Amino acid sequence: MSDAPRGSLFIVSSPSGGGKTTLIRRLLANPPGGAPLHFSVSHTTRPRREGEKDGREYHFVTAAEFQGMTRREDFLEHNEVHGNFYGTAKAEVLPRLAAGEDVVLDIDVQGARDVRAAYPEAILIFIVPSLVEVLEERLRRRGLDAEDAIQKRLINAAKEIEQAKEFQYLIVNDDLETASLELESVVRASRLTPARQGKILERLRKDFR
Repeated sequence: MSDAPRGSLFIVSSPSGGGKTTLIRRLLANPPGGAPLHFSVSHTTRPRREGEKDGREYHFVTAAEFQGMTRREDFLEHNEVHGNFYGTAKAEVLPRLAAGEDVVLDIDVQGARDVRAAYPEAILIFIVPSLVEVLEERLRRRGLDAEDAIQKRLINAAKEIEQAKEFQYLIVNDDLETASLELESVVRASRLTPARQGKILERLRKDFR
């Protein structure tokens, strides 16, 4: 059994088009302090988009496979979003936290609430633009949704923003460099707690005896 301190679980949420995926990719590519971050790949029943790879963006599964995992209680959380099912597998998260690794989740507001209920130590971060017009422009620019889907996402965004107060951190993603630095700062600060620096503290106590 490893004597490493338990890892931190970071949950990053935003409305569709909020920019969380880009920010997470930048964070994973350059983790603060050099210690790696593990990205938890969710399972989903939604169709794979062009350029996506199974096991990288998502674990793409059938509805029957997803239901089987649900019955076996394989998920830390699972929800239906925009007509498709998404879930965070316990195997993607819990063993890594126990081994002292930090884990990042990219999930929606409902999923964040469910994970925190199951794992209260989770650190919740909400990403949002300062203007709804910016969000709408991003949704249209990425060209993934028809007009009715865009309107549905904007309605859902309003509901999600109402839940932002439940998160510990709010990052306004108007400037990518600034938002990246702020997200990195949350991770860096969590790694500087006495619990995470326990080995150093113990060595210093012994030195002063």
